[in-house]
Amino acid sequence: MQRAIALARAAASRGEVPVGALLVRGDRVLGEGSNAPIERCDPTAHAEIEALRAAAKEVGDYRLTDTTLYVTLEPCTMCAAALVHARVGRVVFGAWDPKAGAAGSITDVFAIPQLNHRVDVFGGVLADECGTLLSEFFRARRT
Repeated sequence: MQRAIALARAAASRGEVPVGALLVRGDRVLGEGSNAPIERCDPTAHAEIEALRAAAKEVGDYRLTDTTLYVTLEPCTMCAAALVHARVGRVVFGAWDPKAGAAGSITDVFAIPQLNHRVDVFGGVLADECGTLLSEFFRARRT
């Protein structure tokens, strides 16, 4: 999670919302990313999607079984659905997102029984540190 936090800080330094993510299999980092929708002019360039894209390219397969995604913010609906489709095994996230979170805050994509893959989800890991990054980023933008 510390690496995800470092990636989130890098996003903030570029003026992006500070969210960072990395996908690992065992001890090996397969891909990582940080928010980049402004920089890339791409509304799908969330940290989780960037990490999935990098990992899929690294392993040569879009199915990323037996992997864990570490991300500083609860995934949104788009990212949660992508994680299911990629067959990610586990998601560990930091701060809860009461405005857009799709792992329990406003909805829970991972709990939809009709989906053909289950993702184990653990939220609140280093939540204070992850949340503080976001709070400070938005506070600075408002002043």
